[in-house]
Amino acid sequence: MTELDRTDLRLLAALQAEGRIANTELAERIRLSPSACLRRVQRLEAAGVISGYRAQLSAPALGLGLSAFVRLQLRHHEAEAVSRFGEDVQGWPEVVACHELSGDMDYLLQVQVRDLEHFSRFLLDTLLGSAAVADVNTSFVLRTVKADRRLPIESA
Repeated sequence: MTELDRTDLRLLAALQAEGRIANTELAERIRLSPSACLRRVQRLEAAGVISGYRAQLSAPALGLGLSAFVRLQLRHHEAEAVSRFGEDVQGWPEVVACHELSGDMDYLLQVQVRDLEHFSRFLLDTLLGSAAVADVNTSFVLRTVKADRRLPIESA
């Protein structure tokens, strides 16, 4: 793990809140010179602390109005089957996140689709059509209370 000081933490918090902030404004906010600020950002990028930058898109504005969480259990758990399933998930655009779990289910998939018909096709053709999948259990999102992707940074 990279050692982070208070200035690094303030810098990371600012970038999480506003990823497109200009270096000069970022430097001013965290009370550094622009060159020192840029060096810190580059160091944090090189260390993998900053893993990338991206636009946050609105699913409903893109016609993807239905969100679901799918818990699934694999039919087989040997390393090759687990690895193959992980590769398969990478090719399913409806899956926006996939987490391997402890407990009675093996994976939790976050799925974003247009509507119930789209989800039904994904479930029947992709998930249940996969030889790797033994069981699925779906919960549909009725309302999103919080969807903040920022990590909790203590900037002291």
